[in-house]
This record gives sequence, C-alpha cells and structure tokens, in this order.
Amino acid sequence: MRVAIVRQRYNAYGGAERFIERALPALERAGAEATLIARSWEDGNAGWRADRVLRVDPFHVGSLWRDWSFANAARKAWRAGGFDLVQSHERIAGCDIYRAGDGVHRRWLEIRRATAGPLERLGVALNPYHRYVCAAERGMFEHPRLRAVICNSSMVREDILRCFRVELRKLHVIHNGVDLEHFHPRRRAALRAAARAELGVAEGEFAFAYVGSGFARKGLDAAIGALAQCGEARFRLLAAGRDRDAERYRAQARAAGLGERARLLGARDDVRPLYAAADCFILPTRYDPFPGAALEALAMGLPVIVGRRSGAAEVVRHGESGWVCDPEDVAGLAQLMREAARAAAAERMAAAARATAERYGIEDMARKLTDLYATLL
Repeated sequence: MRVAIVRQRYNAYGGAERFIERALPALERAGAEATLIARSWEDGNAGWRADRVLRVDPFHVGSLWRDWSFANAARKAWRAGGFDLVQSHERIAGCDIYRAGDGVHRRWLEIRRATAGPLERLGVALNPYHRYVCAAERGMFEHPRLRAVICNSSMVREDILRCFRVELRKLHVIHNGVDLEHFHPRRRAALRAAARAELGVAEGEFAFAYVGSGFARKGLDAAIGALAQCGEARFRLLAAGRDRDAERYRAQARAAGLGERARLLGARDDVRPLYAAADCFILPTRYDPFPGAALEALAMGLPVIVGRRSGAAEVVRHGESGWVCDPEDVAGLAQLMREAARAAAAERMAAAARATAERYGIEDMARKLTDLYATLL
C-alpha cells in the first residue's frame, strides 16, 4: 500500500515533522510504504531515503504564490504517482487525511483581530494571503474526498466543527505523543548543572524555559512583559525558537531593563539541556493546537504555564502539574510566575508533571494512528 506524506518544507524543528517521524512506524505496521512530497527537505530526517522523497519546487514569488504553486504541484504529483492514500500536513484540497497541526487559520485571525489595533485589523483584512489560506481551508475541509482529519486537541476539533461543514465522524482527536525515555526526569538531573552553567543561570536563580517559533502567536512578548512586572531579580527567561522579528523582542527586553535576565537563544537541535536548566516551562501562546514542547517539558518533570487557547491547557491540571494563563493579562501571568517560583520546587509538582506526560506516550499515539490507518487502508 503506497502512501504519500505531503509537507512543503520539511525541517528538523517543526512539530509536524516530529509527528511524521513518529507516524512512520505506525504506517509501516499497517502495511504501507511512505513517500514524502516536499518542496525542500533536510537530508537524513526521519530516515527518509532519497528514493522515498518526491521533490516538487515550482517557481514562486511571495508567500501566497508559494503555497498556491506548491498545492497545485503536490496534487499533480500524488495523482501521477497513483498513491493509495494521501496524508497532507498542508491545506490542500483533495487529500485523504489532513493533520490539522496548525489548527484553524480562520480561528487564529478571529483571536488576533480581537486584540489588535485598528491598523493591524485593517492589514489583516486586506492581506490577500489570509484570504487565500481561509479559502484553501474551506476547500479542503469540505472536499468530498477527505476521509479523516487528525486533530491534536479537542479544541481544534471544536474549531473545525464550528467553522466548516464537515462530518463529526471524520474528526479524530489524537494528541501529540512524547518519547518518555528521551525526555525523562533523570536526563534533567544529569544535565542540569552543566546546562545552567552554560546558560549563565546561577545558584538560587529561577529559570523559565520558553520553546516555540513564531513569537507573536506564542506569546513571547507576554512572557517578557510578565518577567518585567514580577520585580524578581532572580528570575530568568531562556527562550529558544525562530522568528524573523526576533530583534523586536530583544528590544522589548532591553527597554524593560531586563538585560541578560531575558535571553533569546535561537533554534536548538536538542532542547533537553534547556529543560534541564529550567525550573518551570512557560508558553503563554495566544493560539496553539497542541505545543509538543509543553509535553516534552512535562515529561522531564517540569511544571508548565500555558495559554488557555492552547491544546496543552486540556491536559494541565491548574495548580498541580502547572497553570493555565490568559496571555493578554500580563499582570496575572506575572502572578503565576511568582506562584510557580514558590511551588515548582516541590517534588509533588515534578511528579504530577511527569504523570501527566505519561498519559501521552509515543506508543499510545502510534497505536491510535495504526488503528486509524488500518481502517482507512
């Protein structure tokens, strides 16, 4: 059985790529041979051999043309290839399975408009790229060929049902899975001293780890603002991730007088040393289907602070394994950070964090995927 996996840019840092790497064994167990259809990919990821990658890279200028041209080329490629099943991680009408790892773009725009100023709202309304993405979403979700949607949180499933005409039976909630051995409290203990020394976290200081790319959506400005409001000289914020406007966030930290207390570290291949150095994980995202980083931190025994419009909020027990915040309430977020500093050192919180992650192990996700693929194949 031949299966096509569609991802426009396949790189080592994305949540979709980590999902694909974990899904591949499940596909193989279901008797499938997978081929990656991509515009670009990093050699060696997930064991993809060159003969199992179908590269389509049509000419483009700008993001709208980029996505439109890739969608058309990918669709033409999978039709020519005669694949039995097409699983897309991009919004392309005509696929059999769509993994809604990016949530619902229309819902994100609603949230963004609710807090934006007049000029930003006007810019969003006039931006043709947003209109294209919303139209592509509708065309894909309401396409008759679509057989299944993998939702990585109940929040995403409800957003899809509210925004599109799609049957409930097609929507399957399969939460992200975490490698419970790769991310383990004993690894945190082993790496902690060296990681804190490397990152300049002194004894007695309390470090918050932030992991996520796309800082505006994932609330890095709220985390920096809350750190400034805390008034705690011993607090540190260590942020890993990519963003084209990273300098704007460095400027925010400088303007707040935080200096080295807020550091932007860029993308990291291995985030375990960052979790090891930290005392609490923070991701006050404004909209996030299910941040895998939050699950990784929980697996290493770190309590977490996550945004209320995040799939991770579904698994966190407020005050036990972490806290749920409103990213727009910076003063409230600062209060939660102070509460975390009082409570996070307690062994019970580390144990509760790990116990939460253990309900979402990678094998459980693989089993659910295998069941779904077997049904569809």
